[in-house]
Amino acid sequence: MSTADKAKNKAEDLAGQAKEKFGDATDDQGLKNEGKADQVKSNLKDAGEKIKDAFRN
Repeated sequence: MSTADKAKNKAEDLAGQAKEKFGDATDDQGLKNEGKADQVKSNLKDAGEKIKDAFRN
């Protein structure tokens, strides 16, 4: 996995965490769910990159 992909995935994860916390603080369930979804997408992308790396080696 390239460093750029790792950084992108980490940034998306952190943004998702921030959205989730902001949604929780403002009692906005939609924003909270959106943050959780962003985190899940980031984790799935990260897992996919790890699988690609395993087959390359």
